[in-house]
Amino acid sequence: MAITGNGSLATLLFLFVIPAALHKGAAQYPVQSQNLVTDNVEVMEGDVAVISCRVKNNDDSVIQLLNPNRQTIYFRDVRPLKDARFQLVNFSDNELRVSLSNVSLSDEGRYVCQLYTDPPQEAYADITVLSISKVEETYDHMFTVTSQLRFIVTKEDDGVPVVCIVDHPAVKDFQALTYLVVHYKPEVKIIVEFPDGLPREGQNMELSCQAKGKPHPQQINWVKVDDDLPSHALITGPDLYIENLNKTYNGTYRCFAANSVGESYDDYILYVYDAPTTTPIPTTATTTIPTTTISLPEATADTTPSAEHAAHDSRAGEGAPRAVDHAVIGGVVAVVVFAMLCLLIILGRYFARHKGTYFTHEAKGADDAADADTAIINAEGGHNNSDEKKEYYI
Repeated sequence: MAITGNGSLATLLFLFVIPAALHKGAAQYPVQSQNLVTDNVEVMEGDVAVISCRVKNNDDSVIQLLNPNRQTIYFRDVRPLKDARFQLVNFSDNELRVSLSNVSLSDEGRYVCQLYTDPPQEAYADITVLSISKVEETYDHMFTVTSQLRFIVTKEDDGVPVVCIVDHPAVKDFQALTYLVVHYKPEVKIIVEFPDGLPREGQNMELSCQAKGKPHPQQINWVKVDDDLPSHALITGPDLYIENLNKTYNGTYRCFAANSVGESYDDYILYVYDAPTTTPIPTTATTTIPTTTISLPEATADTTPSAEHAAHDSRAGEGAPRAVDHAVIGGVVAVVVFAMLCLLIILGRYFARHKGTYFTHEAKGADDAADADTAIINAEGGHNNSDEKKEYYI
């Protein structure tokens, strides 16, 4: 049995011939929590399920019904949930009864009856949705029962076992087993084999296209978007090899892979960088400051990835291990050394401009004084108390 994946609908068909006693209506099993009672419900897909929350001795406490996600379906006789399939059948002090029409497999789960007492009470009603069955009477009061199960499958369901079990007094442990075979379209990923780090002019490059799917991809193709592949590019199976890179090779390289289910692709945006070069400036007697020239590529429209598909981009180093760019580090060191030299020059000029001659008290009046005592008096403004203002040197 082959099933197409990626969200397809799988249908399993089981046929059994059993006595008529097996064909019965929906079963209900009472579930009790103190004086709050409800029932488990079994219902055929597409039919109507009825959930009943009953109270033996209600003291005007509020009754409400919640879905498996604990969202309120009915609070008393009010329906907060916007799902018209739920309808109020009966509401009284002792019962809240709600119907659910057109039941599907997604409606399965545990529904909660709540009674606001102290402490609050809860009772649980499990809804089980039975798959579609068809019953045909054959002969001698025998019946053929056909049951179908429909569900969405993905590639993760490939190889999963599915078991149909018959429960009847005439048979014991009677079951049928099958395994899902899910087909899905390829998953494609481009890997950069070399070079390591950023691709630069003069280097060689190899891209490998990895594709997996079921069945195995029969076709793997390389193209350059909106342009032709380089004339000397070599394609060997899933690998693309390009020698002696230069900037004319910039663009988006795409790998396609296909099988009987469909086709997928992955993109790699190539941006070729300049080969690193270093040019020293003229030297002086004291300091040599190296400078590094780094050429960045110009952006072109051909290298812009589409919004619908994320691509590997050599401009960011995606798809290859990141390497340390020594040219960039050298440039940073050169800038730091240059800044320190400029700072030293500025400080030297500052101290040179503030260098001068400073005079003592006696020196300030020495120009017109005959001796030291007179100079001190003149420096202090010519005060008469010159004896107190004398300075003595030993």
